[in-house]
Amino acid sequence: MPSTNTDLLTDLIARKHDCLGQLHALAVRQSELIEADAMGDLMHVLAAKQRLLGALQAIEGDLGPFRQQRPEERRWRNDDLRLRTGRLLDECEGLLAEILQEEKRGEERLRRRRDETAARLQVAQEAGRACGAYTERPAAVAHRLDLSCGD
Repeated sequence: MPSTNTDLLTDLIARKHDCLGQLHALAVRQSELIEADAMGDLMHVLAAKQRLLGALQAIEGDLGPFRQQRPEERRWRNDDLRLRTGRLLDECEGLLAEILQEEKRGEERLRRRRDETAARLQVAQEAGRACGAYTERPAAVAHRLDLSCGD
């Protein structure tokens, strides 16, 4: 349990870093699953991401009071801890940027798959209509003359 305000800040930033690291790994996995068209496994990854996003949101809420604080008001146990925490925070920003980039790539892959699927469906529908046109039976002609002998 953190003993000072800055210990709490360090702990929160470390948890944020861990959460973003896991989200980054899942974003990469998500892209791989989209490329492999493994939608069942993709749903599991999305569920895991949702849980992590909830945890990240809670951490961000806990970091809120520190955003209101002026950095010079913080009392660190030592400079090394302050520097390590700063590096972790910088890494968090980098991870977040990479996650957003991976999400954009995944979205583009999904859009491409959707368009490819729509095109294949369109071709299949057109082929079905063409096949149906060749196999339709002509309707009975109502004007046909009955030439049978019937007494």
